[in-house]
Amino acid sequence: MQFAVEHIGLPARDTVALKDWYVRVLGAVAVYSDNKTPPAFILRLPGETLIEIYQANSTAPQTADNKLAGWRHLALRVQSIALAKTELEQRGVTFTDPVKPAMGGGKVLFFADPEGNLLHLVERPAETPFGKPV
Repeated sequence: MQFAVEHIGLPARDTVALKDWYVRVLGAVAVYSDNKTPPAFILRLPGETLIEIYQANSTAPQTADNKLAGWRHLALRVQSIALAKTELEQRGVTFTDPVKPAMGGGKVLFFADPEGNLLHLVERPAETPFGKPV
Protein backbone atom coordinates (compact mmCIF):
# COMPACT_ATOMS: atom_id res chain seq x y z
CA MET A 1 0.00 0.00 0.00
CA GLN A 2 1.34 3.42 -0.95
CA PHE A 3 -0.10 6.70 0.34
CA ALA A 4 0.10 10.11 -1.35
CA VAL A 5 -1.40 13.46 -0.41
CA GLU A 6 -4.43 14.19 -2.61
CA HIS A 7 -5.54 17.52 -1.14
CA ILE A 8 -5.48 19.74 1.93
CA GLY A 9 -8.77 20.85 3.55
CA LEU A 10 -9.17 24.51 4.47
CA PRO A 11 -12.40 25.54 6.22
CA ALA A 12 -13.24 29.21 5.65
CA ARG A 13 -15.54 31.88 7.04
CA ASP A 14 -16.08 33.17 3.46
CA THR A 15 -15.36 30.45 0.90
CA VAL A 16 -15.77 32.66 -2.16
CA ALA A 17 -13.49 35.44 -0.88
CA LEU A 18 -10.82 32.96 0.20
CA LYS A 19 -11.00 31.10 -3.14
CA ASP A 20 -10.66 34.42 -4.97
CA TRP A 21 -7.58 35.34 -2.90
CA TYR A 22 -5.82 32.04 -3.67
CA VAL A 23 -6.62 32.48 -7.37
CA ARG A 24 -5.49 36.13 -7.51
CA VAL A 25 -2.47 35.97 -5.21
CA LEU A 26 -1.08 32.46 -5.66
CA GLY A 27 -2.22 31.68 -9.20
CA ALA A 28 -4.51 28.82 -8.15
CA VAL A 29 -7.10 27.51 -10.59
CA ALA A 30 -10.59 26.54 -9.41
CA VAL A 31 -11.09 23.02 -10.77
CA TYR A 32 -14.35 22.22 -8.95
CA SER A 33 -17.27 23.96 -7.25
CA ASP A 34 -20.19 22.15 -5.64
CA ASN A 35 -22.43 25.16 -6.49
CA LYS A 36 -24.08 25.07 -3.07
CA THR A 37 -24.68 28.03 -0.78
CA PRO A 38 -22.08 28.64 0.50
CA PRO A 39 -20.03 26.91 -2.17
CA ALA A 40 -17.09 24.59 -1.63
CA PHE A 41 -14.16 24.60 -4.06
CA ILE A 42 -11.19 22.50 -5.07
CA LEU A 43 -8.25 24.67 -6.19
CA ARG A 44 -5.10 23.53 -7.94
CA LEU A 45 -1.99 25.49 -7.02
CA PRO A 46 0.89 25.69 -9.50
CA GLY A 47 2.89 22.53 -8.87
CA GLU A 48 -0.26 20.36 -8.63
CA THR A 49 -1.15 20.76 -4.92
CA LEU A 50 -4.93 20.67 -4.38
CA ILE A 51 -6.71 22.71 -1.69
CA GLU A 52 -10.34 22.12 -0.73
CA ILE A 53 -12.01 25.28 0.58
CA TYR A 54 -15.29 24.66 2.40
CA GLN A 55 -17.53 26.42 4.93
CA ALA A 56 -16.23 26.54 8.51
CA ASN A 57 -18.58 25.86 11.42
CA SER A 58 -16.52 27.89 13.89
CA THR A 59 -13.31 29.89 14.18
CA ALA A 60 -10.54 30.22 16.74
CA PRO A 61 -8.48 33.32 17.46
CA GLN A 62 -5.34 31.12 17.56
CA THR A 63 -5.44 30.34 13.81
CA ALA A 64 -2.17 32.21 13.19
CA ASP A 65 -0.35 30.57 16.14
CA ASN A 66 2.22 28.33 14.46
CA LYS A 67 2.68 26.36 17.71
CA LEU A 68 -1.01 25.45 18.12
CA ALA A 69 -1.49 21.68 17.86
CA GLY A 70 -2.69 20.45 14.46
CA TRP A 71 -1.85 21.40 10.86
CA ARG A 72 -0.41 24.90 11.07
CA HIS A 73 0.96 26.13 7.75
CA LEU A 74 1.25 25.50 4.04
CA ALA A 75 4.83 25.70 2.75
CA LEU A 76 5.26 26.95 -0.82
CA ARG A 77 8.62 26.06 -2.32
CA VAL A 78 10.20 28.77 -4.47
CA GLN A 79 13.51 29.27 -6.25
CA SER A 80 14.00 32.71 -4.70
CA ILE A 81 12.32 34.06 -1.58
CA ALA A 82 13.37 37.59 -2.53
CA LEU A 83 11.69 37.42 -5.95
CA ALA A 84 8.58 35.66 -4.61
CA LYS A 85 8.27 38.21 -1.79
CA THR A 86 8.42 41.12 -4.25
CA GLU A 87 5.79 39.52 -6.49
CA LEU A 88 3.44 38.74 -3.60
CA GLU A 89 3.82 42.26 -2.17
CA GLN A 90 2.70 43.60 -5.57
CA ARG A 91 -0.41 41.41 -5.15
CA GLY A 92 -1.17 42.90 -1.71
CA VAL A 93 0.51 40.41 0.65
CA THR A 94 2.04 41.91 3.79
CA PHE A 95 5.02 40.27 5.46
CA THR A 96 5.50 41.06 9.14
CA ASP A 97 8.36 38.70 10.04
CA PRO A 98 11.88 38.59 8.62
CA VAL A 99 13.29 35.74 6.57
CA LYS A 100 14.36 32.93 8.94
CA PRO A 101 16.47 29.77 8.65
CA ALA A 102 14.49 26.71 7.55
CA MET A 103 14.66 23.44 9.44
CA GLY A 104 16.81 21.13 7.32
CA GLY A 105 18.49 23.94 5.38
CA GLY A 106 17.47 26.98 3.40
CA LYS A 107 15.22 29.80 4.52
CA VAL A 108 11.55 30.57 5.11
CA LEU A 109 9.29 33.61 5.12
CA PHE A 110 5.83 33.48 6.72
CA PHE A 111 2.66 35.32 5.69
CA ALA A 112 -1.09 34.81 6.09
CA ASP A 113 -4.15 34.60 3.87
CA PRO A 114 -7.10 36.96 4.58
CA GLU A 115 -8.53 34.56 7.19
CA GLY A 116 -5.25 34.33 9.11
CA ASN A 117 -4.16 30.89 7.87
CA LEU A 118 -0.38 30.62 7.84
CA LEU A 119 1.62 30.04 4.69
CA HIS A 120 5.31 30.37 4.08
CA LEU A 121 7.73 30.55 1.26
CA VAL A 122 10.61 28.10 1.50
CA GLU A 123 13.84 28.29 -0.50
CA ARG A 124 16.11 25.24 -0.28
CA PRO A 125 19.68 24.71 -1.45
CA ALA A 126 20.31 22.05 -4.11
CA GLU A 127 21.81 19.66 -1.56
CA THR A 128 18.81 19.09 0.69
CA PRO A 129 17.07 16.01 2.04
CA PHE A 130 13.73 17.45 0.84
CA GLY A 131 14.00 16.60 -2.84
CA LYS A 132 14.88 18.52 -5.95
CA PRO A 133 14.85 22.32 -5.94
CA VAL A 134 12.07 24.13 -7.77
